[in-house]
Amino acid sequence: MSAFAVADRAVEAAPDASARSGGGLSGCLFAAARTAPQRTALRDSGDRAAWCGRPAITWTYAAAAEIVGRLARGIGAWRLPAGSRIGLWFSGGAEAALAHLAVEAAGHLPCAMPAAWDPDQLAAGIEAANLLGVLTEGRRGARRPAEELTRAAMRQFNLRYLAAFGPGVPDGVISLDAMALERGVAEPVASLGLVTFEGSDPERPVYRSAAALAAAIAAHGDALPLTADERILTLLPAHDLRGLVTGLGAALAAGAGLETVIPFEEAGFRTALLRPVPTRLVVPALIEPALAALPLPWTVRALNVVHRAPATLTHRAAADGDKPRLDSLVLGETAVITRPGLSDLAATLAHPDRAPLPPALLALAQGRDGGLACRGPACASAPLPRGATPETDSWAWRDSGYRPLQSGAAIGVAAV
Repeated sequence: MSAFAVADRAVEAAPDASARSGGGLSGCLFAAARTAPQRTALRDSGDRAAWCGRPAITWTYAAAAEIVGRLARGIGAWRLPAGSRIGLWFSGGAEAALAHLAVEAAGHLPCAMPAAWDPDQLAAGIEAANLLGVLTEGRRGARRPAEELTRAAMRQFNLRYLAAFGPGVPDGVISLDAMALERGVAEPVASLGLVTFEGSDPERPVYRSAAALAAAIAAHGDALPLTADERILTLLPAHDLRGLVTGLGAALAAGAGLETVIPFEEAGFRTALLRPVPTRLVVPALIEPALAALPLPWTVRALNVVHRAPATLTHRAAADGDKPRLDSLVLGETAVITRPGLSDLAATLAHPDRAPLPPALLALAQGRDGGLACRGPACASAPLPRGATPETDSWAWRDSGYRPLQSGAAIGVAAV
């Protein structure tokens, strides 16, 4: 029997996970605000005043929901067609999360754009995704994103609305600070999903439905469920599937808190680590060797190391071997595979058809050419055309674009 056939049989009777989409991330925020209003939802980390001219703020679920509702009401007044594509060009922090949630709550399609894009890439991304609006920030270190955005807008005839948080908002750009002070709160509508960019390439926008994002988050959380009394402390920006699933999405799905360490600064990171809150630390695999030299405090309950394909998975000394560990492998904007440790992740890649993944969400198989294929709601995505929103078939096998490679005791994932 082929690997595909085995996987087919495993998911044959699985329930349709698309029913789990609910109201999207903004719906999760508002639901938690009703049940646990004073629980911390979002927290800024580090010296935000030096980075963006803004004080660091801690947002409870109630406060975050109110601000998101006010912003959603303001965005709704722009008279854009429902489901319009609105870009999010932020470097990180609570305001980036609030902007994403507000666009979703207003009934539009959030398009997360990497902060590192230069003006040409920004213009190309706006064109490729056919954006009608972009939300950003006034200051980002030495850069002035809102000003860069106004220059990019001169080349984009379809771009109708520009808005920004913070000081230094130029003429012609709507102040999100002022919008957040206006009266009236809009309840979130059903989420339409989101758009990210494959490999941070502005020419390759990728669409994912709300159900697919919910499934990706659920599949990630299945390996070690997050509890509402924990927080996620992450070093990953939320402009792609990698950062959204392991950070904002995982936190909101559990009703937990999220603190983002961007930009990274060692003193601020150490202070954040010592905050007396049960913590799941999310870090890119690149910094694991440095992290191994830093004893993790008692506040860290679990460590989540995130690898981006192509990658070689070799065992390294953990920062603190007695703490639970997750290893996540990100296959572009297609899938996040999370297992309890490197050995489990390596075994999943070596024998994908036998991987103990939640079958209603994600199934893996190795094709005859050795490539890794996947199917299920957790990996359902499609290139975004300029016109209508694409349909995605959750249970059609799709090529991940990568293949596992065994080399002695190590296993790697290479592009096909």
